[in-house]
Amino acid sequence: MAPDETPPAPAAVEPAGTDDLRAALRGLVADPARRPVLVALDFDGTLAPLQDDPEASRVLPEAVEALRGLAARPDLVRLALVSGRPAADLHRLADVPPGTVLIGSHGAERARVAEHGLDRDVLTLTDDQADRLARLGGEMQQVARGRDGVWVETKPAAVVVHTRMADAATGEAAEQEALGVGAHLGSVTLHGKKVVEVSVLEADKGAALVALRTELGAGAVVCAGDDVTDEDAFRALGAGDLTVKVGEGTTAAGYRVPDPEALAGLLAGLAADVAAAAPPPHAAGEADPAREDAPRA
Repeated sequence: MAPDETPPAPAAVEPAGTDDLRAALRGLVADPARRPVLVALDFDGTLAPLQDDPEASRVLPEAVEALRGLAARPDLVRLALVSGRPAADLHRLADVPPGTVLIGSHGAERARVAEHGLDRDVLTLTDDQADRLARLGGEMQQVARGRDGVWVETKPAAVVVHTRMADAATGEAAEQEALGVGAHLGSVTLHGKKVVEVSVLEADKGAALVALRTELGAGAVVCAGDDVTDEDAFRALGAGDLTVKVGEGTTAAGYRVPDPEALAGLLAGLAADVAAAAPPPHAAGEADPAREDAPRA
């Protein structure tokens, strides 16, 4: 190589596959020092196959059962959904057990699924943020106007242009125009799969996930997602955590699975391992419920 030539960029490292991930998950469950494990999952394209109509998205049945099994052992596992969807939409569409934390709007919202509803943290915008959100809505409607298959969604702190149902040329033009709107009105602009989202708040999945981990005292995190917005979460986690890219594409994740069906199967295996794990020992001086129920001599 000549002295003035730029050295080639290092080749991207391909994430490990399903078998390696299964073994790593089993190791997490077996290590008491890493409990509880925070299992944090994206919704669309991860737990639920992607749909042209977002209202049709549902968690795969095998994953629903697996999440219920994981939630039955809060001493070992805590659950969270980490999504770009508003928290209220996640609660309405995702069949997840009580106790699951919902991180919505790419980290801008936080809620927890309760037995009879949703416990939500209040999201408050400043006057400036509310004004910019209103202006974003108006300008993004102009982006979508006259373009078949392009539509606009308004979230509590963001506006989204969707192009999944548009032809390629129309979608590309709309996305580029939406990016321009975001450049002068938004705080954070996210360009994902057939979507441009512009938020008036500084928030991302990585920061929200790290905050939740600290709050729960989780010894390890399993994080899975399919889109570019999940890369913030992958990069924010440590070497001892398990990060999982669902589907194709360049990623910072350590593991890859081909589709939501494969992830559901892995979650089912994790739930079986968790169910088989020994219960936690009782603290000193604490009564053992099993012994309390035993007949007295």
